[in-house]
Amino acid sequence: MTQLKALIRRLLQLGILGLFVGLLCWPFNLLDRWGDQLLELLPAFSGTPWRPLTLLLALAPLLVLPLLLVLQSRSFSRGKGSGIPQAMTSIEHPDQAGSLLGLVPTVQRLLLWGLATLSLMPLGREGPVVQVGATAAYWLRRRFPGWLHELNHADLLAVAGGAGLAGGFNTPLLGVVFVAEEFMGTFSVGLIWPALVIGALAAAFSSVVGEPEFALGMVGVAPSELSQLAWALPIGALAGGLGALFARLLLDATRRWRRIVQQQPLRFGLLLGGVLSVFLLISGGAAGCDGELLMTHMIEGGSPTNFLLPGLFGDLLTLVLRVVGPILALGAGIPGGLIDPSFTFGAVLGHSLGDTAMAAQLGLTLGMVAGLAGATQLPVLAVLFGVRMAGDQQLLPGLLLAAVIAAYVSRLVVAKPVYHALKDLADQPMPAAEPAL
Repeated sequence: MTQLKALIRRLLQLGILGLFVGLLCWPFNLLDRWGDQLLELLPAFSGTPWRPLTLLLALAPLLVLPLLLVLQSRSFSRGKGSGIPQAMTSIEHPDQAGSLLGLVPTVQRLLLWGLATLSLMPLGREGPVVQVGATAAYWLRRRFPGWLHELNHADLLAVAGGAGLAGGFNTPLLGVVFVAEEFMGTFSVGLIWPALVIGALAAAFSSVVGEPEFALGMVGVAPSELSQLAWALPIGALAGGLGALFARLLLDATRRWRRIVQQQPLRFGLLLGGVLSVFLLISGGAAGCDGELLMTHMIEGGSPTNFLLPGLFGDLLTLVLRVVGPILALGAGIPGGLIDPSFTFGAVLGHSLGDTAMAAQLGLTLGMVAGLAGATQLPVLAVLFGVRMAGDQQLLPGLLLAAVIAAYVSRLVVAKPVYHALKDLADQPMPAAEPAL
């Protein structure tokens, strides 16, 4: 009887934590949806010419990015950065959790990320939602010291951070895999079922405005396993290499820009914001937001072709913009994530390669997973995310091979996984001098 009561109490506490995480993820999901609705007004998706309203939307980064950098350099300094490095530091160093988690950094990160998203900047959202998940657990443990006492500080923040990812993408298993692959580095039996309970409830609550089932649409192709594996080899290598390049450039930009962002936020913000606005103008909007709308467009039979340039040259330009754009925003410290951006440029690359051999949908799906695995070096998470977002279970053999190859190629280029490298940069004091741009 005592054991039954303890089990019921633990399930109740896990459930409350899961609902709390889902509640905190809800505004992020809502803002993400609003951003895509604004992006749909631009010519690449609406098929209409530029109008005064859409031109103003394309100029939003020029107006908003300087404001965000000024805020981050002053009163909103606790909200800058992805959110995942801050959660990782809080897991490893409990004494720093008070300054990195909590109400103030959560609200600041929500406001900074929300303004960036509504300004159509090319950012994902996994960083902020992971941080708010860890914040929910931190607050409950501080308020009720016996809350889920079976889990130590690190395990509690890890499973709650993973639940934030589950809530952000309506995918409970995604949170479990993230905890195992990234936070803890092992599939611990003692963490899997608490992470599943919390993640499932967080996803269920936040999915009121979160990702629908097969959020990007159904790919709808079922080539033979041999064909999948044959395509997975080149696409895995190329998209994995591109993901590794993306991660390296992001790390270099974050390292080099730290001081200038702090000292000249307005001037540097105008420069970066102007470039992002140009990207929106020349792409007709295809370079905007997290990329989910563009991927949906391609899955439904559209093309990533740039608004100004037709055919392969337009695809290549769109690919460059989808790689460089997120680096500009994330490298400047704007809160966000790189899961959707790397998923997107992998999709554009795979679609373009596959289109040359009438296998565009297969190339798109393999490229999605390989781009993400190359950028993060998390192949299991990449495969799960691909299956969840595009409903492509028939492509599992090709996805697995493409993800493994991409992650392996990435490890040859980038010594440390990107989230861990970003954490190390965030933990470092500001350097005495930075090289000029």
